[in-house]
Amino acid sequence: MSETLSPREVFRKLCEGITAGRYSELAELYAEDAVVETVFQPVGPRRFEGRAVLKERFEEVAALSPLELTAKNVVVRETDDPEVVVAEFDYQVHHRETGRDFEVANLQVLRVRDGLIVSSRDFHDHLALSVAGGNLPQLMAALQGG
Repeated sequence: MSETLSPREVFRKLCEGITAGRYSELAELYAEDAVVETVFQPVGPRRFEGRAVLKERFEEVAALSPLELTAKNVVVRETDDPEVVVAEFDYQVHHRETGRDFEVANLQVLRVRDGLIVSSRDFHDHLALSVAGGNLPQLMAALQGG
C-alpha cells in the first residue's frame, strides 16, 4: 500500500513535473473537484475547476508554450493548517522561440487533502513572462478588447 504524500511532497512533485515538462502527468496530482486560481493572469480565465479541466489546461500549455521552466530558490512553508503550504520560488525560464533566459518570481498556496491538491492560488508574474516572450503587444491588445 502506498503512503499518502504530504502537502510539501505534493508541491515537490508538481515542481518536478513542470521542470521536466511532464505536463500530461500533472493533473493526477489534483483532486477530481480541485479549484485552481491564477490570481495575476491578465487575460483569459483565472479560475479552473475540476481535474478534467486542469488536464485540458496542462495539455494546452504543453502544446503551445515556448517556455522551459526550472524551479529554483524553492522555500516551502508549512502553516497552522496541516493541509496548507505556501511555496515561494523562482522560475528560471528559457524561451525556446526568442532564446531569452530570465527569472520570474512565484508564490503558490496549496491545500492538499489525502495526497491530492484540492485548491491552489497561484501568483505567477504573467507580465514578466509576456514581456520576455515578446508578447506585450498581443497582451495589450487583449486587455483593450482587441
